[in-house]
Amino acid sequence: MSDSATPATPVTFPPAFLWGAATSAYQIEGAVREDGRTPSIWDTFSHTPGKTAGGETGDIAVDHYHRYRDDVAMMADLNLGSYRFSVSWSRVQPTGRGPAVQRGLDFYRKLVDELLAKGIKPAVTLYHWDLPQELEDAGGWPERDTAYRFAEYAAIVGEALGDRVEQWITLNEPWCSAFLGYASGVHAPGRTDPAAALKAAHHLNLAHGLGAKALRSVMPARNQISLSLNTSVVRPLSPSDPADQAAARKIDDLSGGIFHGPILHGAYPETLLEATSSLTDWSFVLDGDLDLIHQPLDALGLNYYTPTLVSAADPNDKGPRADGHGASEHSPWPAADDVAFHQSPGEQTEMGWSVDPTGLHELIMRYNREAPGLPLYITENGAAYDDKPDADGTVHDPERVAYLHGHLSAVRRAITDGADVRGYYLWSLMDNFEWAYGYDKRFGAVYVDYVTQQRTPKSSALWYARAAKAGALPEPEHI
Repeated sequence: MSDSATPATPVTFPPAFLWGAATSAYQIEGAVREDGRTPSIWDTFSHTPGKTAGGETGDIAVDHYHRYRDDVAMMADLNLGSYRFSVSWSRVQPTGRGPAVQRGLDFYRKLVDELLAKGIKPAVTLYHWDLPQELEDAGGWPERDTAYRFAEYAAIVGEALGDRVEQWITLNEPWCSAFLGYASGVHAPGRTDPAAALKAAHHLNLAHGLGAKALRSVMPARNQISLSLNTSVVRPLSPSDPADQAAARKIDDLSGGIFHGPILHGAYPETLLEATSSLTDWSFVLDGDLDLIHQPLDALGLNYYTPTLVSAADPNDKGPRADGHGASEHSPWPAADDVAFHQSPGEQTEMGWSVDPTGLHELIMRYNREAPGLPLYITENGAAYDDKPDADGTVHDPERVAYLHGHLSAVRRAITDGADVRGYYLWSLMDNFEWAYGYDKRFGAVYVDYVTQQRTPKSSALWYARAAKAGALPEPEHI
């Protein structure tokens, strides 16, 4: 038998490894005016002309609010061991203050019960970017009070679901909330004030700390509290060039250190404070804040899609900023106009993001060093492709199958190298509202016809279901 015909050794995972998929409330639920829900910043932003592709909104999305039972049955058919979803803050607490609307909480109670009945572990994200509009009207994340409102909201949800949900994530990708929302303006609420974005980042950190404390005060001690970071895997264009190394350090501080510094280590990086001193003196960090933020964590979630390639900027180059975070005249990188972003080599997804599983391995091993002994979960990883049904209605997406195989292989390699990775959540379970891109970008393993709302598992969903059942990766071509 020739080498080319020799079966590959299967890539197997530990028996307790969690195979999951993830979504977020505004991207899938719809029902934006039902059962007491009021507008979030994403309702307002998406209804503002020119903010989203085609003026599309999450008003209906994929109608998960009314179809959740069928969706959970589909998850069971796909052998999911866990489902990560987010709670809509304004569905539970419409003004961001005061008592809960029980009809809103009841939706999540029913969803959790349905998941548990199917043997699927729920993983709750409390904040996936949909701040109640009334809190934004009061100043949003640049205002300190928002962190305290988040803690009250966390306690409400924790008390309602903490007896049945063991996995909790306070914030999803606070970098996007702070810098895409308040610096570049490509995400809700669409503000473009870099100093306010730095304040927002601190108050998101504070919200995490206060929220973790609030959750622990109302939930069983067995429950696991974490957050999900999308720290960039930053690489200098010329690794031996000190100027490029300095550029990479600046972006690494702004994407990762600004969050994991205080959360994991109780301090902001000195290099970050120095680099942003032209914008702020950081006097919004009050005595005791860093202790509040530096709460014990039970796990850490990591979200990864593609690496970031940077260099020192050429003052004569005024081209567009190729950082993969949407087009805007305003940068999401405060005080980093001296940094240039470059397209990483290799094939690209529909988002224009390079496919590079080595970046995921690098990210995992980095946090294995940053937080030794802390269990890790890959809480988002996936790719958008231009998926279309065949004549017979099937949806083949071999590119996504290859993407998942490559990145899950990188996760397994990290486990072999000593990282304690407990699970993986594919982004996303199904096609949905992709923020400012509207419905143009399909990240789902399940295809959604947005007219009929019919769900069709793509080849990648069937491949992932086989992997989850076997605890091992089938070869990409074996769909």
